[in-house]
Amino acid sequence: MNDRAVSASHVLDRVLVLEMVRVTEAAAIAASKLIGRGDEKAADAAAVAAMRRAFDELAIDGTVVIGEGERDEAPMLFIGEKVGGAPGKGPKIDIALDPLEGTTITAKAGPNALAVLAAAEEGCLLNAPDVYMEKLAVGPGYPEGVIDLAKSATDNVKAVAAAKGVAPNEIIVCVLERPRHSALIAELRALGCGVVLIGDGDVAGVIATTDPNTTIDIYMGSGGAPEGVLAAAALRCVGGQFNGKLIFRNDDERLRARKWGIEDLDRIYKLEDLAKGDCIFAATGVTDGSLLEGVKYLKGDRMTTESVVMRASSGTIRWVKGDHRVG
Repeated sequence: MNDRAVSASHVLDRVLVLEMVRVTEAAAIAASKLIGRGDEKAADAAAVAAMRRAFDELAIDGTVVIGEGERDEAPMLFIGEKVGGAPGKGPKIDIALDPLEGTTITAKAGPNALAVLAAAEEGCLLNAPDVYMEKLAVGPGYPEGVIDLAKSATDNVKAVAAAKGVAPNEIIVCVLERPRHSALIAELRALGCGVVLIGDGDVAGVIATTDPNTTIDIYMGSGGAPEGVLAAAALRCVGGQFNGKLIFRNDDERLRARKWGIEDLDRIYKLEDLAKGDCIFAATGVTDGSLLEGVKYLKGDRMTTESVVMRASSGTIRWVKGDHRVG
């Protein structure tokens, strides 16, 4: 589907697009004060609290469909929580969020930590449980169906290589560096592929497939399902293809999925299954990365942020540089 052909939503107006940047900026700034301090929980808590306060300033009737967990697991921004300053009055919006995508990255002052969110009309974002998801993604410009999660990594690399007009050993694949991916990495290297290993932050990893400057062609491997929905929302805005399949490790996770209305536990989700209709994606860098620069503290009482905000209906991508007063 051509993202530029998506109908503009009467709910997601232009003002709201830029307001979403204010929300991710607030979370990123709060988390940045704990970069390199070695405390993942404190960094995440700071980002969560700041994002929630920023949402409360918006005239929306928002519902968190992807959040920090369920009510008994997270004190704020849990799945199903209402956010926004106009409950029952403002436009009804579903929100997927990760106030700090890359808690370990932030604690260790590594690259690619982000504050991210996606927003869409009610019912347009998959209410994914907090389980793992097998993911496969490519950027724009390929024929529809070029990737297929039902096929092997080798088959997918060969398909993308053929569509690109190169040999399989010229394809670059981004993979989370985890023990569970050792067989996948070995398979890719046996093909001669370049493998870019990232320590965390698979939303940025998926988005990297859309930027020729990263040289990354494909994203593969498993990570959090909530991050899969966020990444899909970004691809809806800039183009690309995504396949995702939920991974259930035990009966408790299967029950959790059914609680959120997921009955087909073996389904392979396509891009529009995860994020449909008009949607907004916004991200602000916490630490420097391939997508965005992190928060910078300047001499005196100033700081800078870099954000990106995208909208599916217009295909518009805005890069926003912010100069803020500290305090």
